[in-house]
Amino acid sequence: MESNNNQGVFKIAIGVLIGVVALLSYLFMGARNETFELQQSITSKVEQLSSTQIKLDSISIVLNEKIAEIQKLGGNVTELENVKAQLESDKKKLKSDFNFSVQKYDAKIKEYENFLVVKDEDIRKLQEENGTLLARTKTLEEEKQQVLTENTGLKTEKASLVQTVSEYTSQNDDLKRKVTLASAMKAINVQVAALASNGKVREGGLYKASKINKLKISFIMPSNPVAEKNNKEIFVRILDQNGAVVSEDGSAGTVSNDGKEIGYSFKQSVPFENNDQKVDIIYGKSAPYQSGKYSIELYSEGFKIGNGSFQVK
Repeated sequence: MESNNNQGVFKIAIGVLIGVVALLSYLFMGARNETFELQQSITSKVEQLSSTQIKLDSISIVLNEKIAEIQKLGGNVTELENVKAQLESDKKKLKSDFNFSVQKYDAKIKEYENFLVVKDEDIRKLQEENGTLLARTKTLEEEKQQVLTENTGLKTEKASLVQTVSEYTSQNDDLKRKVTLASAMKAINVQVAALASNGKVREGGLYKASKINKLKISFIMPSNPVAEKNNKEIFVRILDQNGAVVSEDGSAGTVSNDGKEIGYSFKQSVPFENNDQKVDIIYGKSAPYQSGKYSIELYSEGFKIGNGSFQVK
């Protein structure tokens, strides 16, 4: 009786085992089929991504060629640059687009292709315009050469005339300078006297510093038939033994001589009467004179007209 029961349990176990094996076999086959379908889907997606990437790269190459060509023709490439920036953005997004849709990118690719077709027409028009401009430029160049040839004689005549005018101008400048030099004043027999504080005048050119309150500079202005009678500005330079300009605050300045600015001690306006007149100019300064030899230089109307000297002991 017990043996029969054991056999029944064994049969039941075998049946259950067979059922489990059958179920596992079914599940394994189903999973295998799903894996195969997933692999096929992934392969398809990779192929679509690769194809889309190739198309975008191809469009990018053509777009760069169009930009270069339009630039060479002198056209505006702003719109092309904007489209290029958008294309690069789409290429970048494609690499990380987890929701990749071949339909969406096909539509973008179609738009890019249509844009390139339009630009082909623009390039054709630019080429025609450039051809017209080149022809016009050639015509203008020919006309220019003709005008240049016709003007060669005129240029030669003009150069000759300019040379003649230059020579006359040089001669005229020479004449003006000679007239200016001839009309320049002269200061002759320049003498320097010392005035004491009591008004006593000392002459001879050698003075004690304590006896010099003011200087009296005297000279003769010879008559000159080509000089004008008018007020002449006389600039006086008093130079010490070191060549420094002696001056009092407020009376000194600079004067032009032979194109250079030089300092002067003081200036005085003198009415020129053109009659060998004698001129006296008084100059005083608060500081005492140091021992040594002093030079006097007189300037007027841009020329040095005379000079003298005195000595302080």
